Order: sequence, then structure tokens, then C-alpha cells
Amino acid sequence: MRQFIILLAVIFSSTTNNAQSLYFPPLTGNTWETLSPDSLGYCEDRIDALYDLLEINNTKAFLLLKDGRIVLEKYFGTFTQDSIWYWASAGKSMTAALVGIAQQEGLLSIEDKTSDYLGTGWTACPPDKEDLITVRHQLTMTSGLDDQVPDHFCTLDTCLRYKADAGTRWAYHNGPYTLLDGVLAAATGQNFNLYFNQRITQKTGISGLWVQAGYNNVLFSKARSMARFGLLMLNNGTWNTTPVLTDPAYFEAMTTPSQDLNPSYGYLWWLNGQPTYKLPGLQVNIPGPLFPAAPSDVYAALGKDGQYINVSPSTGLVMVRMGNSPGSDDLVPALFNDDIWVKINELVCEPSGVLSCNEIATPLIIYPNPASDFIHLEGPKAGSNFSVEIFDCFGRSVLSGKNNLNLGIKHLASGVYHVVIQWDNKIWSNRFVK
Repeated sequence: MRQFIILLAVIFSSTTNNAQSLYFPPLTGNTWETLSPDSLGYCEDRIDALYDLLEINNTKAFLLLKDGRIVLEKYFGTFTQDSIWYWASAGKSMTAALVGIAQQEGLLSIEDKTSDYLGTGWTACPPDKEDLITVRHQLTMTSGLDDQVPDHFCTLDTCLRYKADAGTRWAYHNGPYTLLDGVLAAATGQNFNLYFNQRITQKTGISGLWVQAGYNNVLFSKARSMARFGLLMLNNGTWNTTPVLTDPAYFEAMTTPSQDLNPSYGYLWWLNGQPTYKLPGLQVNIPGPLFPAAPSDVYAALGKDGQYINVSPSTGLVMVRMGNSPGSDDLVPALFNDDIWVKINELVCEPSGVLSCNEIATPLIIYPNPASDFIHLEGPKAGSNFSVEIFDCFGRSVLSGKNNLNLGIKHLASGVYHVVIQWDNKIWSNRFVK
């Protein structure tokens, strides 16, 4: 068993974040350091299964970074490293960063009334109800404005109708969000693209252009610019040694639950590892984490048609996906994000080097998998004297016992785990996802 623990530690030691210094590519050019997949314990022959999943689901670009270095980068069809694509609502998360920058510069406060920047009458609400709406409510999707209007993208005052007092109802509503552009323009006195260029592009190399499309203001860029933004977030708003978003209180609030109505939502970022979540268009609290297969600390920029940036501080991973919709249902893009993490988890090689030291028994069967509250193991027969141990993705033992094939795992955080049974000089092992 000791050998197995040592091997797990070797396999997963590369997944601990900030144990190594982060790498940042130059601000210009295409130079970007890489890491080999096997340095993360990934089996090269499993990568094609991940790429197949991405390709059949209309993906155009995919990147996986570890501590800033590129581990996987793949483009599909005619799409290339220099191709431009839209971020859709993943751009909301960039807007949240820009609001934080404006606040740290003293140009606005998110506690300010939105009408301080847009003027009174920017909604069709009674004046006392409009007066309740602050910039924070726009960032957290809690404006109280009715998202069930015929066009929830509409930013005209006639489309922005009272539904509930600000702060008492969470609803994914594009109109109030989009008007943050106007708030920033009024607060900074600058064109939105100019402010983005000066505060983001020049400091990080994140190139892109915000384009007006109907009521929306949509960011277009290369896939590597998405990856750069994920790396900026991984380093808590600093690009290498250059401060960009340096207010730690704002950064923490942006990437942690911003209210109790939907704990899986920060300031225009989606949060994993929370007890419940709401999805766009729904008022139902769904139990469990948003992305069960992803590291529990992932926070994500999610956009229509599956535009993704996932950041996991604990593992040092940044995952980016650009492309067309993986399905016709508006909820499918969020679900597909989890499907990608399932395949990433499956890249991890089995610890065959240790198993060869012992006689290998029948492969361990674990169900249900993914699991939530318990797992059942099909292993040694009743009456056998065996030990069971569960390790997290860092090789740490999180649960152990004797002669028990039914294990309660409700207390474990979401993630990928290894189960190891040692019995009669044999080691049985397999993974499960919680």
C-alpha cells in the first residue's frame, strides 16, 4: 500500500497549484511554453477520445493550461490559432473584471445606484423601485427586473420592468447586465473598447474587440486570448508582476457566492462546488455542484453555444473551449462543460507501475459512478480480511476502513477519487467521480 501511495503522490504532485511559479507568455507574438501531457500523469493514447468528444460536438478550439503552460491545444476543421470567434456571455466575466478595475481606480463604487450613471428613468419601474438597483445588483443578476419580457436582451427602458425588489430575486437577465457598458462609459469617460484596451490588452496581451450586435456588446478574440484571461484570473488579477485587477476584496467577492439566491453565481462568474445552483430561465434550485466532474473550486465564464473559460486555482488548470453549440437546448452548453471535465479526468493513467508489484485481481467495480452520497464496491467476498482506502487527486488519504464495500462519501468534496483495496497480497483500484 505504501508503494501505491507514493505513486499517487508522484502522479498528482504536478496538479498542485502555486507550488510552482506560474508561467506567462510574452505580451506579443505566438511564443507560449508547453508541458507534455505525461508530465501530468496523462496517457497520450487517451487524448484522442477527448478530441473526438470535442469534434463531434462542434468545437472549434480547445486549450488546457497547467500553471500557465499549454498542455493541450487543438483546433478543428478550418479553425486555426489565428481565427477569431465570439465569447458570447463568457464576455460577462471580462466585464466584471473591468468593473472591478474601475472601482479600484475610484471611478465608481458597486454600491452606487445604477441611475447615478444611466440617469433616472432608465427602467420602466416606479422611481422608488428603480432607486433600489445598484451596480452590484447588475453584477449578481439580482436587479429584480422581469426576465420574462418578450426580449430579455432589450436594454430600452420599456423592456426593463419591475418584477421584485432588487436583491430579492435571482434571474439571468441580459438587459441589465449589458447596461454595465453604459455604467463603465459614464464612470470612466471613455469608450468601452478604449478602456478595455488600456486596462486589459496593453497589460496582458489579451487582444479582442467588443462589437455591438443588436442590444448586445459581444467580445471577439482568438482562443489564446481566452486562455490569457483564464491565466490572469488564476494569478488573482495580476499578469506576471503587472497589477491589473488588484483589489483582493473585489476579486474574492467576484469568484465566491455573491448572494444566497443562487450560491453558484459570483460577479458574472459561475461557481462550482456549491450546494445548489440555478440555470438561466429557471427559478428552481437544483441540488449539487454545477460541474460534478470538475475540481470543486472551478469558477467559469460560460457563454452561449459553449464558449468556456474554466479556472481551477487548486490544480493550476485553465480550460478553454470555443465553438458552435453542442446541442439545441439552451442548458446543454453548461452540461457539456462537465462532459469535457469527465474526459479530462479520464486522461489520468492508471497506476500500473505499482500494481505490477502484486498479483492483480479482477478490476474493481464502483457504482454509482458518478456518485453523490455513497459508493458500492464489487471486490473481495464477504468474510475476507481486506482494507479500503480512498485518495483524492493530490494523493491524500481521505477515507479508510476495513472489510466494508459500502462507503459513505457525502462528506467528500466534488472531484475525482481513487479507491484502493488491498487483500491477500492483491491490489484492486479504480476511480470514481463525486
